[in-house]
Amino acid sequence: MSDKKPVRHLLGLSGGKDSAALAIYLRDKVPDMEYFFADTGAELPETLAFVDLMADYLGKEIIRLNAGRDFDYYLKLHSNYLPSAQQRWCTINLKLKPFEQFVGEDAVISYVGIRADEPQREGYISTKPNITTCFPFKDDGLVKADILRILDDSGVGLPKYYEWRSRSGCYFCFYQRKIEWVGLYENHPEAFEKAKQFEKFDEKTGKRYTWSQGESLDELIARKEEIKARSVLDSKQKKSKNLMDIVFDEDDDGGCLICMK
Repeated sequence: MSDKKPVRHLLGLSGGKDSAALAIYLRDKVPDMEYFFADTGAELPETLAFVDLMADYLGKEIIRLNAGRDFDYYLKLHSNYLPSAQQRWCTINLKLKPFEQFVGEDAVISYVGIRADEPQREGYISTKPNITTCFPFKDDGLVKADILRILDDSGVGLPKYYEWRSRSGCYFCFYQRKIEWVGLYENHPEAFEKAKQFEKFDEKTGKRYTWSQGESLDELIARKEEIKARSVLDSKQKKSKNLMDIVFDEDDDGGCLICMK
């Protein structure tokens, strides 16, 4: 009798549309799938509610991974330097490390929801030799319209935050567009205020550490009507009627895949 452990099948739910659609797509194809969610402690209520909804639909527990240390701890560790597209220390410490600890030394197949119409995206591919990454949507030729159909046909639908936001991930995610910061301000003012508190001005060097490039959140909100007007104009130029349509045109903008898909 062999003592070799069976290969584990893992699918991480981010609280976003693509990972949810992939879980639905594979539910009956991979019955021994393990589902997990890396909870940073900075999630939107809508994200957590959607993860709970997915657990009900899948009929399985979605294991919550936690880094054990919060964002404030890692912010101090990085000398109060806010994460950015160039320095994604939040993703590394709050998402990737908990995932690799969850895997351990087991042989794992990790399923990722990159679509066939996202040729520019590679996703998170571990350097650990025991983790194999696969992309069922790419392999089967599924595109954005298919993902929306899967969610609609299942009755799960889209997360509520898509009414004003194009991504899952932390409420202070630096990948948010300016109109999404306005959305956070209007939908979750208490979270917006928390995000503001992380911004810093170094009087010695004159450097500012802000979430949104080129301006503080206070400065951004001071011109929120201008930002809203610009968003409406963009929507008209795209022959769309609402932010949702813009979201689905522009949600492939290089965000942290392990957080947002």
